[in-house]
Amino acid sequence: MYKRILLKLSGEALSAPDFPFSTEMLEKIALQVKETREMGVDVGIVVGGGNICRGRIFEELGFDRVKADYAGMLATVINAIMFAAELNKVGVKALPMSAVKAQNVLDFDKDEANRLMDEGNVLVFGGGYGLPYYSTDTGSAQRAMDIGADMILMAKSGVDGVYDADPDTHPDAKRFDTLTFNDILELDLKVIDSQAAELCEKAKIEAFVFDMAEEGNIVKAVKGEATGTLIRF
Repeated sequence: MYKRILLKLSGEALSAPDFPFSTEMLEKIALQVKETREMGVDVGIVVGGGNICRGRIFEELGFDRVKADYAGMLATVINAIMFAAELNKVGVKALPMSAVKAQNVLDFDKDEANRLMDEGNVLVFGGGYGLPYYSTDTGSAQRAMDIGADMILMAKSGVDGVYDADPDTHPDAKRFDTLTFNDILELDLKVIDSQAAELCEKAKIEAFVFDMAEEGNIVKAVKGEATGTLIRF
C-alpha cells in the first residue's frame, strides 16, 4: 500500500445535474478519503474546476486566453475550499492550498505543505499550476512531485481506464492494463497531457486511471484492488 498519494478529481465529479455541487457526491468522496487516512495513507488532492467553468469556454466567448485560464484556475480554488470544508465536516483534518494566491484565504508553500501533511492533514490543492497555458494535469504532476507522492490516482467518472479508442463510440475499444508515459506520448492518448507525462517520467511517479463512479473505488484504488490502467515511468 502507498505511503502518500495524490488524488486527482475533476470538477465535474463534484457536481449535481443542475448545480455545481452535489452534497451526496461530496460526502461520498470525503468518506473514502477519511477511510484512506485511517489506513495510514497521506492524501493530497487536486481538484479541477469544470463544474463551475472551464477556461476554454471563456476563450470561445472571445476572452483573452490568459484571462480565461485564470478564470478556470479560480474555479478550482472555490472547489478546493468547498471540498476541504466537506472533509472537515466528516472528521478529516483538511486545509485548502492554492498556487493562485487568495489573500487572507489560501496560498501554496511546498515546505508548509509537507509539514502539514506530516502532521496528518489532508491538503486540497486548487489553482492548478498557477500559470496560464498549463492544465490541471500538469498541476497534479507538479503537486505530486512537491509532496513526494508515491502515486497519482486519476479518478474518472464512468471510464475505468485508458482505452485505444473512445469506448463510447467504439464498442470494440480495448482497455490497456499497463502503459508507460512514453506510450502516452507516442500513441497520443488523451488521458494526460504531454507536460504532465514528462514531469511524472522525470520524477518517477506512477499514475493509476480508474472509474470513481463505482462504489468505494477510491479506497479500492489505494489498496490496488480497482480495475483500471497503471501508467509506469
